[in-house]
Order: sequence, then C-alpha cells, then structure tokens
Amino acid sequence: MVDNDCIFCKIAGGEIPSDTVYEDDLFRVILDLNPATKGHALILPKQHYANIYEIDEDTLQKLIVLAKKVACAMKDTLHCDGLNIVQNNGLAAGQTVFHFHLHIIPRYEEDGQDLNWIPGKSDPAEQKKLAGMIGAAIK
Repeated sequence: MVDNDCIFCKIAGGEIPSDTVYEDDLFRVILDLNPATKGHALILPKQHYANIYEIDEDTLQKLIVLAKKVACAMKDTLHCDGLNIVQNNGLAAGQTVFHFHLHIIPRYEEDGQDLNWIPGKSDPAEQKKLAGMIGAAIK
C-alpha cells in the first residue's frame, strides 16, 4: 500500500527526485536533505507503514540486513569513526514524517552532534515489575 499524500511514499516511489544511494523492489536509500553529518542516509520502505507498530516482520528483517550493508559501505567509503542507527516512533520520540524510516548517521570525531540521552536512576522493584509487564505482552 502507498499513501498518495505521504512525501516519503513519493520519494520511495521515484515521484520526487532524491539522491539515491541504493534501490531494490522493497526499499530506496536516500541521502537526507537535512543531514546530521556528512553521508546521513534514510532507508525508506516503498510500502507505507506509519511506524514500527505497523511494519511487518519480514520487511523489518530485510531492512536490518540492508542497514548493515549501508553501514559497511559508509565505513568503507566515508571512513567515519562510528555510526548511529536511529528510528523514531511518534511525536514524543521525534518522528516528524509518519512513514517508517531508518536513519543511518555516520559519526566523525568532533562532528558536533550529540545523540545521547541523560541516564536516569532505576528502582529495582519497579524494574522487576516493568520487565514482567512488558515480557508478558510480547507475542
């Protein structure tokens, strides 16, 4: 399924030009127009899924294999010092385009980016309760 109002569907389908790194029947990999660092790419499924909750497992498996290939190509060609793989779901998590996509962000020493979070404190009893709740809900 494709959403005719979705900009990433239009890019993935070739209706809107992009700097395409890779393409196959399922995905288009493009360079981000607003890159965090040099070489920042997005993996876009050609089918429309709003987020991780909607995408099927078979597509996700193929996506992570492709992510590794893109990451290795970046390491080999860009000589980056590290790499972040980021995927946001929902406004609270920073998702701005509601078409599932995976960011592959090459990292360079002193690139000025900070994708870290502030570690919190955990309560052992709460952690045990949360682990049980989440574990029981896994299907």
